[in-house]
Amino acid sequence: MEKKQFQAESKRLLDMMIHSIYTQKEIFLRELISNASDAIDKIYYLALTDSNLTFDKDSYYIQITADKENRTLTIRDTGIGMTQEEMENNLGVIAKSGSLAFKKENESKDGHDIIGQFGVGFYSAFMVADVVTVVSKPLTGGQAYKWESAGADGYTIEPWEKDTVGTEITLKIKANTEDESYDEFLEEYRLKAIIKKYSDFIRYPIKMNVTSRRLKEGSENEYEDFTEEQRVNSMVPIWRKNKSELTNEDYESFYNEKRYGFDKPLKHIHLHVDGAVVYQAILYIPENTPFDFYTKEYEKGLELYANGVLIMNKCGDLLPDHFSFVKGMVDSESLSLNISREMLQHDRQLKLIAKNIASKIKSALQSLLKDEREKYEQFYKSFGRQLKFGVYNDYGANKEALQDLLLFTSSKEKKLVTLDEYVSRMPEDQKYIYYATGETNERIEKLPQTEMVLDKGYEILYFTDDIDEFAIKMLLSYKDKEFRSVSSGDLGIEEENKQEDEELAKANADLFDYMKSQLSGKVTNVRASKRLRSHPVCLTSQGEVSIEMEKILRAMPNSGGVSAEKVLEINVNHEVFQSLKSAFEQDKEKLSLYTALLYNQALLIEGLPLQDPVEFTNDICKIMV
Repeated sequence: MEKKQFQAESKRLLDMMIHSIYTQKEIFLRELISNASDAIDKIYYLALTDSNLTFDKDSYYIQITADKENRTLTIRDTGIGMTQEEMENNLGVIAKSGSLAFKKENESKDGHDIIGQFGVGFYSAFMVADVVTVVSKPLTGGQAYKWESAGADGYTIEPWEKDTVGTEITLKIKANTEDESYDEFLEEYRLKAIIKKYSDFIRYPIKMNVTSRRLKEGSENEYEDFTEEQRVNSMVPIWRKNKSELTNEDYESFYNEKRYGFDKPLKHIHLHVDGAVVYQAILYIPENTPFDFYTKEYEKGLELYANGVLIMNKCGDLLPDHFSFVKGMVDSESLSLNISREMLQHDRQLKLIAKNIASKIKSALQSLLKDEREKYEQFYKSFGRQLKFGVYNDYGANKEALQDLLLFTSSKEKKLVTLDEYVSRMPEDQKYIYYATGETNERIEKLPQTEMVLDKGYEILYFTDDIDEFAIKMLLSYKDKEFRSVSSGDLGIEEENKQEDEELAKANADLFDYMKSQLSGKVTNVRASKRLRSHPVCLTSQGEVSIEMEKILRAMPNSGGVSAEKVLEINVNHEVFQSLKSAFEQDKEKLSLYTALLYNQALLIEGLPLQDPVEFTNDICKIMV
């Protein structure tokens, strides 16, 4: 019997596949089961056009047998089988796909698609086996043949005896090494777990001997182990069922079974898409934030199946970052499976699916916001920060898609409102959408800078997340209304006593210049305030960087000392201003003391750290004696 050699390219590819392409050895079983399913599918295809051939689905199955004593694992199918020539073509040349060629010749739209790339996935068997033996008898009749190989050195093909049509693949499992244990691939529980993980939804029964316990006959409390052949895959995935067949409890059970989360999903999305790309999906919007969601360790992604076979546990390319909280799975009949079922990240079909899924998630969230406001607000408390990050991320590429999903606490409503709700009730004379930033809503309500805006009857949005102002700066405007901070230099509010204010500012220019010189390097200007009503002092900012943004940026590593251009505003109608004027005329040293005190008070109001707390407390003591 002559040993035949693989092509030189095949030898290199075999070595590369075993050591590089596949990241987990356990997937060899997924590949061999998928190929067995393909072989049965081929008979189904032929039965569609050959009236002499009947396809009784109950007669077709895949059988897994482990023999610990001889260290063999056998995968047997009742599929179409292979002739000697097909063995040469499909197994002798790596990356030659018998299934792909068959599919092109027998295109069908009825859902029985062929996913295998026989000459590729088949060779993953060498990750766990020293010797691979294939015995196959073709449906066309005639002689059965045995193909055998111990790896890249070559293979043999010889006539063999086999009574039934189909293929039987036997792996001689490798001996354990110091680094690897191969015994697991002979253990019943492990094989069941691998089948459940990757091949649970193969459309044909996967059978294997399963050990169970039962009460011994004639005994009341004595048990015995027994072995019987059982189907270990569920076969019919929930996502292929009609929505009308399913209840909320069914979707929740699937969510729990797949361990997508320990909570109950707020909403599920069941998709059947049949167009440029064909796929089914079940997506979930969770109720609670996973403990690691806002950490680097969190990994986004959906389970990805191709015709019921798990390809990836978490396919991150299916979800944009701003929807990374979504859980679920996608099963597609349109994916092109190339060298490995793990190398799909840049598949064009995958990008089409991802685009469509993003649109469906957005629609589901809009529906939740419109029809189930309480649920949406519950979702938003968990994941609103991620939506705001999506507005800011990628230079605002997704801001138009996400802006109507944003919520902020309102000074008027004292609850979360949308930007649309805010704009819809703006008075005619209001030019801007006003917002205020702070650590909590309670602190924002006490900010001196809000007084003038509230006096005009204008609504203020409260920003308490560190991402809020960055997102709004990226958004710039909503429905042609610009955003304006209550701490910005120009509030855009018509001044009632403009001439009087200008005269007052001119009359006290020397006082403000003196205070500015005392605060050199700390503020860019000191001026009379037009926004303060009852408070004596506040800080505002000029330029792109606000005071709140300065706090956030300075807390980051390598911030480079980013600073806002601060302005100290004095309420000229407050009693304190009279003390400042008197000190300016009579006691410059006292004015310097007052200036330092007012500046530090303004810092405290903003939640900014004092440069010298000891000096501040000493200054307070000075005015008490």
